[in-house]
Amino acid sequence: MAGKLGRALVLLVLLAAALKFGVLKLDQVRETGLFLTGIFPLLFVPAAAGVMELWAEMGNMLLPIIIAIIPVTVLVMVSAGRTTQAMTGRKKKEADHAE
Repeated sequence: MAGKLGRALVLLVLLAAALKFGVLKLDQVRETGLFLTGIFPLLFVPAAAGVMELWAEMGNMLLPIIIAIIPVTVLVMVSAGRTTQAMTGRKKKEADHAE
């Protein structure tokens, strides 16, 4: 599992670098990106089915699971929001300097 995740992250970084440095143009990957984001919810169906199958076994661990999920969810939301704000602010500054 860790090997597959590591490869996926390396490929994601390489894709971002290729887009940043102009090796790939956004138009070359736009259609595929839109397709993948369109089917994204379907990718979670197997995981949800697995959780439903193990629900009886997870019942004893429900409180610790919830205690772990809530702060992690908040942390991800805050970090994503801050990153988006920082990137949007940087783009606005660059646009203002270009004028």
